[in-house]
Amino acid sequence: MSAEQQSNASTPAKSDRRKRSIPVAIDRRNQEPGERAKMMGERRRLVDPTTCEKEYSEDEIDFMRAMDQYKRDNRRPFPTWSEVLEVLTALGYRKVEAAGAMPGRKPGTDRRQQEIPVAKDRRKG
Repeated sequence: MSAEQQSNASTPAKSDRRKRSIPVAIDRRNQEPGERAKMMGERRRLVDPTTCEKEYSEDEIDFMRAMDQYKRDNRRPFPTWSEVLEVLTALGYRKVEAAGAMPGRKPGTDRRQQEIPVAKDRRKG
């Protein structure tokens, strides 16, 4: 018996999993090239999972593309805030007036400026 026959005899016969017919939602192997490109394009859309269906403004899209390009060029998947500020500056954004109220918080509700009651230390007489 040859070495190949011995190795085949020692391993149990397996059914090739690729020959089984397993139903799939989309058979990507039998798609037309145009359909495949369309699916890849849809997959690569800029989608923010926290806002999902948000319609982005041109400024937002420009910023997202610039950040994506910066991250790819510099191999920085998580840029620092200083790097984000560099990208904004490179896009032409400049501070032209005094800072105003931050979006999302009502004026006068800053917890850092509120008086916080502190319990009296009972250990001290």
